[in-house]
Amino acid sequence: MRWTALFAACGVVIVSGGAGVARAQGGAAGSVYQRGADANDAGQPERIVAAAIAGLSKAESISARVRQLARVGNTVLKGSGRYVQQGTGREQRFRLETRLSSDTETFDLLEVCDGLFFWNYRKLGMQPATVQRVDVQRVHEHLETFALGPRGSDGPYVGGVQRMLTLVREWFRFTAATADELDGMQVWTIEGSWHKPMLAMILPGQAEAINGAAGITAADLPEGMPWSVRLAIGRRELFPFRIEWLAIPGPRPVTATTPEVVAVLELYDVHLGEPVDATAFVYKPAIDGLIDVTEQHLKELARPRQ
Repeated sequence: MRWTALFAACGVVIVSGGAGVARAQGGAAGSVYQRGADANDAGQPERIVAAAIAGLSKAESISARVRQLARVGNTVLKGSGRYVQQGTGREQRFRLETRLSSDTETFDLLEVCDGLFFWNYRKLGMQPATVQRVDVQRVHEHLETFALGPRGSDGPYVGGVQRMLTLVREWFRFTAATADELDGMQVWTIEGSWHKPMLAMILPGQAEAINGAAGITAADLPEGMPWSVRLAIGRRELFPFRIEWLAIPGPRPVTATTPEVVAVLELYDVHLGEPVDATAFVYKPAIDGLIDVTEQHLKELARPRQ
């Protein structure tokens, strides 16, 4: 897996200011998200992240702007975009679009779920643009085999911010939650580190060392691969305002020992429960070059951890 490509695809940005949230009149945040509890509970960091994912699925609507930054070698990519979501359950739609730029290249990402299909458009630098399609109905049918019982939207298993955060929760385990502030807002800062079996599966050549008593260090990971993740989740709304990936940058071997932030995605100017323009979920790409990746997507889906 190319982690640099993952950062670009996720639209990852060192940012400042303005990560606020607004709500529709009469719509208290607690009606959408469970309120945060005592982070001194050892299991609370995991529950906060799980509640944030569940809250994204249950929100009647979300509108937010996106800021991003990704550091790839000596190249810094900066970007912006927007995220729009409307509806719950099978009726949920979403649109995530971002543009990351360096001095020489531009990377465009567009993900749209119109209820029937999930569309994934990529234009990465000088490479030809690609458009992929996933049949959402088949994803829904596949999820029925997991016997999940009552469930929210299919978003965590399709794309957009919900899928991104769901994958982060699959890869990492969260062990610390600290009461903090982000641009004047009360947030939980959640620290996560690799789940060893997942890391060993991704790096089979280092599996023995990963599972050994001493483990490995951040410097042992391939260049561009994150060592840990840090989330900023609103204490009132349990909304994920920021995702930071930390690693030791630079080609291997390295002498540094302390990971630093190499990529960030931030959602700001967030509005919950307000009207959303439904045309945002209309996408009609040209047929030429369209690739249906439903089968591949279904093979990659696994029963989510509880």
